[in-house]
Amino acid sequence: MSKLNILDILFVLQSYLIGWEEFRMNKWLIGYIVVIAASVIDWMLSVSMVCNENLRVRRLIRPFFLLQNSSLMKKTLKCIKRTLPEIASVILLLALHLCLFTMIGMLIFSKSDDPKKNGEWETYFKNLPKSLSSLLVLLTTANNPDVMIPAYSLNRGYSIFFILFSVFGTYLLMNLMTAIIYNQFRGYLLMSVQTSIIRRRLGIRAAFEVLCCPGRGHTSTQSEVAVNMFLQVLGRVHMKSHCRQAIIKAAQQFPDGFINGEAFQRLFIELDKDFMKEHPLKPEYSSPVLQHIQYMYSHFYIVVLGNVVALANVICICTVLVLNSEKSASEKNNFYMEILNCIFILYYLIEMLLKIVAFGWRGYLSYRNNIFDGFFTVLLLVTFARDPVPGRVMPLWEMVRLVNMLIVFRFLRIIPEIKLMAVVASTLVDLVKNLRAFAGILLVKTFLIIFILFTSEPRLSLCSPFSLISNSSIENKTDGPFSMDCGTFEQLEYWPNNFDDFASSLVLLYNIMVVNNWHVFTDAYTRYTTEWSLVYFVAWWLTSSVMWVNLFVALILENFTYKWDRSNALSVEDVERIAYQSTVQLIFREHIQEPTEEELLAQLQQHPHLHLSW
Repeated sequence: MSKLNILDILFVLQSYLIGWEEFRMNKWLIGYIVVIAASVIDWMLSVSMVCNENLRVRRLIRPFFLLQNSSLMKKTLKCIKRTLPEIASVILLLALHLCLFTMIGMLIFSKSDDPKKNGEWETYFKNLPKSLSSLLVLLTTANNPDVMIPAYSLNRGYSIFFILFSVFGTYLLMNLMTAIIYNQFRGYLLMSVQTSIIRRRLGIRAAFEVLCCPGRGHTSTQSEVAVNMFLQVLGRVHMKSHCRQAIIKAAQQFPDGFINGEAFQRLFIELDKDFMKEHPLKPEYSSPVLQHIQYMYSHFYIVVLGNVVALANVICICTVLVLNSEKSASEKNNFYMEILNCIFILYYLIEMLLKIVAFGWRGYLSYRNNIFDGFFTVLLLVTFARDPVPGRVMPLWEMVRLVNMLIVFRFLRIIPEIKLMAVVASTLVDLVKNLRAFAGILLVKTFLIIFILFTSEPRLSLCSPFSLISNSSIENKTDGPFSMDCGTFEQLEYWPNNFDDFASSLVLLYNIMVVNNWHVFTDAYTRYTTEWSLVYFVAWWLTSSVMWVNLFVALILENFTYKWDRSNALSVEDVERIAYQSTVQLIFREHIQEPTEEELLAQLQQHPHLHLSW
């Protein structure tokens, strides 16, 4: 209840600050109060029923607060909402394609008088729900070529039916859906970024007009702002220190001490630029030996040599693994592997120390590759220095295996040195930043779906059948839903994939989203619970695997295309810098049209909360 009180206080403050008129126009705040009211009512019902109720609605609507407090998630939801009509048309076409081929399949593979020719009918086309589910799974290629083998064994011509279905459904319609989602996603993001830029420019222009108002120590007849006044106001603004320093430095360069409107806008372009840290200067040595070491170990060829040594180390490990692949831990001779690892780790240590001498401590740590190398080198030293006596710390083989894994991870240092690999790696890093909104919405949807499962009757759980099977012999299990046919849920022993708790539910939903063998799960749950469970799994597949995964693909394509186009004019060393500049705004920067002075002034005149006299 204390959480609800806090939310009530936040709601009252927000509605008071923005005013009643703005509150009535804000759908999210209206939804906010509705959700709070529903939560309070549900809490009161829980108290009156002594917390013995089967369903708690407030848990179901709790993810709303996550969406309501994230502007990026709201924009993503708007993007999905705008994309739904176009996706719906393709889904309808896909459904028509599925139904058409289902009817044709039921006509082609109808029941025959000869039992030997009824394999396809018995397994995949026995009735309408079975036929629909079989072809739906084939649409995801999860049961290909299993679904056509019984018919293909009788006549090769039957393969034409399945090939045509896959070509039109999987390779044309599904890819068309990806193209539509990508196009709509890109268009909405571009429009969203354009709106964001206009709001920022409008806010900067409004600040300029407020500072130009009479009575603020400004006697000029022109629209100008005194630099001293601007710097005083800027000192009270909360912003990143490097942006503040850049703006102050640019403002102090006006010789007459005043800033006009156009120059005022240019000052805040620094907010759009990303901070690029400069590497510290190298230390100066008077000793010729140290100067020679500094020259050698700051050269690019030392990096190449380090990569070659790391590659040789990985090749040695791979060779030993191949030779010892069929030996047990007691049969393996780790002496030579230990000697090789000792030599390579010694080289890594010398390389790290000499680089520290060449660049200095701060210079060495200013390179992310050096931090990566140094971290694994220290970790290897700590691991290697531990006493490998059995029973004291760890067995010799366990230590060798751990050292080898660390060496393999250290080999990833080669990625930034190859241009294409560096672009791909930086794209993956940016996805962590730019996909947070999509991941949040997917998490909210997953939470809702799992909650519905936990509160539904009957629950989608295989725990009861599993207990039944464990208490009776499989040989005597001739009736009921249990099946030990090849490729079934029971034969593959998929019992850990269930909805018995939240963690296992997440794993099961992920396995279905990957769509590899997802028909095994749907078949088992339709047999053990109800055939309507198939609707739930198909809904999850459509929203997660079709919509969200395609949205991920759209952002990956846009991000990678932007990076690849920029990297063509850069060297290998500069490619790493792109990782700092790949926000959504900068990706679409070249497609954004800056607002004109007339547009900004017109919008300021119509602003309800800003009253200026020009």
